[in-house]
Amino acid sequence: MLEGRIIEIIANLFYVQVKEEVYTCTSRGKFKQKEEMPVVGDNVELEVMDSAKKIGSITKLKPRSNYIKRPKMANVAQMVLVLSQDFPKPDFLLLDKQLAYLEYLRIAPVICFNKTDLKSNTEEVQEYRNIGYPVITTIAKTGEGVEHLLSLLTGKISAFSGNSGVGKSTLMNAILKKQVAVEGDISKKNQKGKNTTTSVKLYSLGKDTYIADTPGFSTFSIEEIPYRELCLYFKEFVEYLPECEFAGCSHIKEQNCGIKHAVEQGKIWKRRYENYQKLYEEQKEREEHKW
Repeated sequence: MLEGRIIEIIANLFYVQVKEEVYTCTSRGKFKQKEEMPVVGDNVELEVMDSAKKIGSITKLKPRSNYIKRPKMANVAQMVLVLSQDFPKPDFLLLDKQLAYLEYLRIAPVICFNKTDLKSNTEEVQEYRNIGYPVITTIAKTGEGVEHLLSLLTGKISAFSGNSGVGKSTLMNAILKKQVAVEGDISKKNQKGKNTTTSVKLYSLGKDTYIADTPGFSTFSIEEIPYRELCLYFKEFVEYLPECEFAGCSHIKEQNCGIKHAVEQGKIWKRRYENYQKLYEEQKEREEHKW
């Protein structure tokens, strides 16, 4: 038996990296019965069927540290959330939704503001740093900031997420020093990118170091998080929760709310609180009309 990591899935074939070699594998039917089908990032055991042609069969799925439902991935240590500093305009509601979801999954986020040559306003950079998130700035086309980002990737599986047009693919190509991803065009009408990535694939940067492009993560739902618990995943809220007068405070309409007082005192960024309100109402609406 060999052990390896799934780096790509195409149709019903699993491409498993074992040291420096990649085996093309099928999976045993028992996974379908247990509803535990292997996904990209999984550590697996495989039986070699043809050593010359590097063909095998996955026999065992190793325990996961985490699991992302969409796009399906496992054992992701951190997510690099890429935004353009100006064009296309950054979507901070989406960013805060992603950050809450990563807190829920216990996956470390890295916020990357790309195209910083287009805009000098760094208010958002500082605000997210104040919260405690690692924030880096890059200019992917010139390579500025790429080495700093690369230093954060060593020894981990890191997934990259970001709307097309923000420079995510250019950034990945700069890190890998080869063309592996194609950047989408930006619609001039709505300043949104056109998605170009259609499947998840891990690219090796060295021992135990992988990066992945993640299609679909920019349009995901946080429906797994109960709306009453959403405040727990806005990390800067947590220290002020004991100051709320009422147990189960929603931090929306109540008086004597520790979160609202912190916002008024400038201890919590007002934009983050407003995004919390929007996400809370979205989640509440979804749960109350679930059936």
